[in-house]
Amino acid sequence: MKAAAFFEFGGPEVLQVTELPTPEAGEGRVRVRVRAAGVQPFDLAVRAGWTPPGVSGELPRVPGNEFAGVVDQVGAGVDGVAVGDEVLGFDLLNSYAEYVVVPAEHVTPKPANMPWEVAGGFTAGTQTAHIALRQLGVGEGDTVLVHAAAGAVGTAAVQLARLWGATTVIGTAREENHDYLRELGAIPVTYGEGLLERVRALAPAGVDKILDGAGGEALEVSLKLVEGERILTLVEHGRAAELGVQVTRGVRQVSRLAELATLYAEGKLVFPVRRTYPLERAADAHREAATGHGQGKVVLVMD
Repeated sequence: MKAAAFFEFGGPEVLQVTELPTPEAGEGRVRVRVRAAGVQPFDLAVRAGWTPPGVSGELPRVPGNEFAGVVDQVGAGVDGVAVGDEVLGFDLLNSYAEYVVVPAEHVTPKPANMPWEVAGGFTAGTQTAHIALRQLGVGEGDTVLVHAAAGAVGTAAVQLARLWGATTVIGTAREENHDYLRELGAIPVTYGEGLLERVRALAPAGVDKILDGAGGEALEVSLKLVEGERILTLVEHGRAAELGVQVTRGVRQVSRLAELATLYAEGKLVFPVRRTYPLERAADAHREAATGHGQGKVVLVMD
């Protein structure tokens, strides 16, 4: 099979399309013919040299931990998943490929009205937002501040906060993304000098919970708005303990993914794709994802 892999750690240029053995579905597992795979910061870190816990140090390595496609092989002992099923799912690695093998409990049916490119990039951003907001206890009547609100996680977080009863959601973003945030149901605010005063003007009664997807100045401003335990950062893991802010503790679950896919199918959750790239341009997809700008998700699509 074709896969976008790297044989050494480094920048995006180390990603190359190569031929690798097609995996077989063993007991309790399914093989999926991949139609699309999301690109996210996790993948960039793996390519640059980070080895996730539980992963061997062997190279080559194929990044990608979210995908959508068609089940084409089912291992022994699998119930509820059949050859021909259209699914979306997740695993630690190996999704930048024509085929991926994962535990059967890592896939859920793809809604009929969800395009392949959306399905391929849906898992990580929506589940991260769900885990973070539940951990923060976002609910009825809250005023929520979401930093980096136009990205994949921010897009989902804005909508979920509103669905779960938040009265006001304020989203930080660049000026060109403000209309987009209004469409999602957020009040947009610009980064930069004066951010603290702008947020206070929009939330005169105060902010209840903050999801930080930007770090740096955004996190410093957040600490002036609320106590640390009411902030969850997705990016400043190294400073979280000393600052007293939260990081995500949950793990991805297929039941959560199914719930989120149902919200999409019912039209209650939108999830835009910023741009798609063919597998052969995985390096370019990584370059775009690394900019940290733009609306929605970067996704690889297979032939």
